[in-house]
Order: sequence, then structure tokens, then C-alpha cells
Amino acid sequence: MNVTEAVRSRLSCRAFLDTPVPESVVREILDAARWAPSGGNLQPWRVHVLTGAPLKDLIERISPRYHLLPKGEGPDYQVYPHPLREPYHGRRFKCGADLYAALGIPREDKAGRYRQFARNFTFFGAPVGIFVSIDRQMGPPQWADAGMFVQTIMLLAREHGLHSCAQEAWTYWHETVAQVLDLPDELIMYCGIALGYADMDDPVNGWRTERAAVDELAEFRGFEAAPAE
Repeated sequence: MNVTEAVRSRLSCRAFLDTPVPESVVREILDAARWAPSGGNLQPWRVHVLTGAPLKDLIERISPRYHLLPKGEGPDYQVYPHPLREPYHGRRFKCGADLYAALGIPREDKAGRYRQFARNFTFFGAPVGIFVSIDRQMGPPQWADAGMFVQTIMLLAREHGLHSCAQEAWTYWHETVAQVLDLPDELIMYCGIALGYADMDDPVNGWRTERAAVDELAEFRGFEAAPAE
């Protein structure tokens, strides 16, 4: 699989098979991902990988408290700006609307939407949960580096026939996650990553988000005009 194929086939997988992922595969992914870009070579990320009993323990600590959603313990950072201007608000709204439509959950079914949101905290059934943390002293440039590191993990997962889902939603249970992972105070948990084999028979994996066209997101200057055909 080349890079373009990995990019185009990557999706935010929200339903996984229970097929185990060997530790050797996860190690191989992380061993390659550590070469992701890092300004000043700070490598500001820290990774925790859970499977089996440790992953089950985390899920069981949270599941009795789903009634606290959507706020949970309160986020350790703000996931989206508030208020969210256009076109970003419209894009986020349509993403959510398309997701729930694929699942047959009507807009007025708030309980159904909360149940789907709660599936974040089972890693959508993935057999492997990865947490990426970053030192709290780091600023936007280093958070960008962490994002590139996460993207690299997800693209390498495709090379191994795996799918993933990056989940900033875990910040809503940051206190519990920090306890389970024994995170020192100087680290902030950035996101979780669900990792495993996709259940492509589940309708939630059968839709794709829309993306802005190149001419909507980019300007090209200084290039020679293409010859007329």
C-alpha cells in the first residue's frame, strides 16, 4: 500500500472486530511513527498502549458513569472553539448529521445520540487503545507535532491492514485516564486512538465525511499557466 492509498482509505473507524492485534505489530507501527516530524527534535509525545485486562479495567471504570455525559469529568482542554464560526460550524454539524443518519438515529433521539457518543469510551470495540500525551509546558507548535505523530500512526496502521479512530473525546474522562495510566501532573492526555480491524459490515463504517475541494482550501501563485488544450 502506498501513501496515497493509505491516506484515501483511512477513516474514523467506529466499529471494530474483536480480532486481536499482536504486540509486535503495534511496536512496528510505533517504531516507524517515531520518525514523524518534530520541531527541534523535541519528540514531545508519550504513548501508552492498552489491550486485554488493562483496557477492560479502564472501560469498566467509566461505563457506570455514562449518565454524566456529555460533560463527563469536564475536559482538560477545549476541543472546539466557542463560538465556532462558519464554515467550520456547518462542517461539524453536517458530519454529525451524516453519522447519525447512517446509524438511523433521528435528531430528536437525544438518548440514542448519547449512547453512540458513549461508544467512544469502549474504543468502539477495538482490541487496542492507544493514548498519546504531551508535556503541559508545550505550545501550539508541539501540539501540531503530536498531531503529525498521531496521523503517522494511523497511516502506518493502514499499511498493516488495520483501521483506527483518533479520539479527543477521551479528554472528558482525563482524570480517570490519568489515574489508570499513572500520568504525572506535567503530562496532559491529548487523545486516544482506537486500533484494530474494521467491521465493515457495520453501517457506521459505510459513510465518509465530505472534504473541501483543493481550490477551496488552497491558492496557487507563481506557477506558469497550463497550456490551452
